[in-house]
Amino acid sequence: MLKDKNILLGVTGGIAAYKTADLASKLIKQHANVDVIMTENATKFIAPLTFEALTHNRCVTDTFDRNHPWEVEHIALADKADVLVIAPATANCIAKLACGIADDMLTTTALACECPKIIAPAMNTKMYDNPVTQRNLATLKDLGYIIVEPDVGYLACGTVGKGRMEEPSRIVEAIIHEIAFEKDMKGLHVLVTAGPTREAIDPVRYITNHSTGKMGIALAKIASLRGAEVTLVLGKTDVEVPSYINKVDITSAKDMFDEVTKRADEQDIIIKAAAVADYTPIDVASEKIKKTEQDDFSIPLKRTDDILKWLGEHKRENQILCGFSMETENLLENSRKKLVKKNLDMICANNLKVEGAGFGVDTNVITLITKASEKELGLMSKDEASNEILSEILKMR
Repeated sequence: MLKDKNILLGVTGGIAAYKTADLASKLIKQHANVDVIMTENATKFIAPLTFEALTHNRCVTDTFDRNHPWEVEHIALADKADVLVIAPATANCIAKLACGIADDMLTTTALACECPKIIAPAMNTKMYDNPVTQRNLATLKDLGYIIVEPDVGYLACGTVGKGRMEEPSRIVEAIIHEIAFEKDMKGLHVLVTAGPTREAIDPVRYITNHSTGKMGIALAKIASLRGAEVTLVLGKTDVEVPSYINKVDITSAKDMFDEVTKRADEQDIIIKAAAVADYTPIDVASEKIKKTEQDDFSIPLKRTDDILKWLGEHKRENQILCGFSMETENLLENSRKKLVKKNLDMICANNLKVEGAGFGVDTNVITLITKASEKELGLMSKDEASNEILSEILKMR
């Protein structure tokens, strides 16, 4: 997602500097171009050669280094950058940034940067909690800096508390969220449902399906990356959800129905990608589960609430409603019937018999159906499919 993006990575003098090598590696694997600026103190913890080997770019450490092209280097790096990331950011560096002090290559370049700026603080807990540090962080937030909050854990000084630099994967997440996509959905409220629901039979057993929630989570992620304010109503799943998404965990179909209907009127776009269990036991009391002569169990069931039907009946003006249809035959015909019956604006149809589509895989094969058109997306990743779906939805607004 960071292909051809220019990332300026600042490293300051803290023990967490060793983690920044992993961060640089992860950014390179995302196909970004990475330039590194190190403070003098940072070079005491990790060698500039490490970053040069990882990024294949010269690591800058000295404002007055003469071994550079003719341009003024801190200005050239600032102009080139799509984002400035400082990790770790020490209390000293944070204080300098908050006060506009530019006394080394990193702070001088930061002062010249007009791109988004992300910092990942790392320091002793008492230093982090100090009112001066908290004031400086608040100042940076007011100036538009994005703060990746430090983690709680065992610190190099031997204490346990808040101050450990967040893991590189989380910092990459913050970078992707900030610069990977144009923010063409900014200001829109999007609600996505994802994952399976579970209907309890008794305290031990439940009815569910094979959904992993991957498609819905991808939709929520891409909508958020494009600037939308996203709420993800999610059933039980092992798939990791990015930290920047507002996640609402649910278990049953009734839980999902209640959460969706409570929020529906506030949404500009609603996408129901969840695979809701169609039936729930009428009574979970054990005496209602009757044993037959064949030693099978007979469980009295009733249909769960139809979330899409309710949404279609209560759709407000200018609200876009998108559903999903999983079929094994008559894909287009059955999906179009559902589109009309549920009063949807779009339905995403996929055939469970097609290789690369359906539950548990990272790809999908989808046909987008509206009242006026059909568009086949073909085999693509769920992130790519999500981007296409959201682009088509934006055309309808």
